[in-house]
Amino acid sequence: MAVADFDTAVIGGGVAGLAAATALADAGARVVVLEARGELGGRATAFRDRVTGELVDNGQHVLFGCYHETFRFLERIGARDRVAVQRSLEVSYLDQEGRRSVLRCPPWPPPFHLLGGVFGWDAIPWREKFGALRLGADLRRDSRSHSDESVAQWLTRRGQRGRIREWLWEPLAVAALNQAPDAAAAAPFIRVLQLMFRGRRDDASLVLPLRPLNEMYAQPARQFIEARGGVVRVNALARVSVEKSAVAGIDVRGERLSARQVIAAVPWFSLDALLTGDLAPMAGILDRASRMASKPIVTVNLWYDRVVMDEAFVGLPGRRMQWVFDKRRAFGEGASHLSLVASGADALVGEETDRLIAMAAAEVGASIPGARNATLLRGTVVREKRATFSVAPGQPPRPAVETPIAGVFLAGDWIDTGLPGTIESAAIAGHRAAQSALANRQ
Repeated sequence: MAVADFDTAVIGGGVAGLAAATALADAGARVVVLEARGELGGRATAFRDRVTGELVDNGQHVLFGCYHETFRFLERIGARDRVAVQRSLEVSYLDQEGRRSVLRCPPWPPPFHLLGGVFGWDAIPWREKFGALRLGADLRRDSRSHSDESVAQWLTRRGQRGRIREWLWEPLAVAALNQAPDAAAAAPFIRVLQLMFRGRRDDASLVLPLRPLNEMYAQPARQFIEARGGVVRVNALARVSVEKSAVAGIDVRGERLSARQVIAAVPWFSLDALLTGDLAPMAGILDRASRMASKPIVTVNLWYDRVVMDEAFVGLPGRRMQWVFDKRRAFGEGASHLSLVASGADALVGEETDRLIAMAAAEVGASIPGARNATLLRGTVVREKRATFSVAPGQPPRPAVETPIAGVFLAGDWIDTGLPGTIESAAIAGHRAAQSALANRQ
């Protein structure tokens, strides 16, 4: 089958691109996916460690039960069993001395399950537990009414202080928004809380991958597309030529391709390089994309000579590395490969690798009793300098999937979904772009 015979070219093989491509293939469209890198997955993928030979995620990605479009994507490609969903939200924390406490939500209807979890959490003083009730009114309102307010300002105005702020709201905000609470806008965080605590009880449940990210979704998505007559190409750096407000052609490393429609599922910082030709109709979108600031995530991987944790993950409040995940325990293997995550890592991303490894190992040794007599075998650092876009007040408006160019649609976590830069935002945008492309064919 010639590439010219395809209905849609999806450029970008991350979550958004693969969600779009599989939705199109499922509807009977003929699809080609063009990924510039050598592996699928975009900013949510895995690579093989050169020493251990183990597949290592380029960053720990945690999902929630409210990621309904992500689950729809996983179910479509037969990968639903590659993630584990908690029955109800349960998070363990280790304080600076290694003492453990657990936020465990009971099996009650929302939002009472969250209140039950907070009131049963022995790490939180009683006066702060009652203070959590003050957030209820905002979780019932339109989150956009807080567009000029930061997360920190919102929490202060709602009386959230002390340990509940330090251990619950701020770590959750940093994990969801990848930005410090005093810089990030309150609106997207409130929207996340609404999705987690206003729907089904398991919407707040944490969801952990049971496979490295490329095996969790990228490989099954590729198999799904190819089984339905589509083509997936890696190392396929594409450029889209635009003439007279329409797609004139696609260049892939000197090879001229054609497709009736294009879904540009690339990050905000790559859109300008993707498009060439008469781009006057796209000037506004390109300008806004170029002005979107990026925020980093730093992940430190540590390999020990023995199992050091009793759980798949724990929170480390008050530390520079906010969460630690035992990847081998999650994947059902022996020994310990810990993945420590620092979101909103502006202050850490420029640190030397050896210093980051030493800092992470010190925080593990101080916090996790099982690691104190263990031997550190290896450490690596993954820096995603443009892991997500900034959600600070005053950032440029995010675009919709439709564009002024006939047959060109956008997808990605940075599209206007109302959510921060998450896997769910990417899946939503991918499905919207596929829906628009299918409607455009008719």
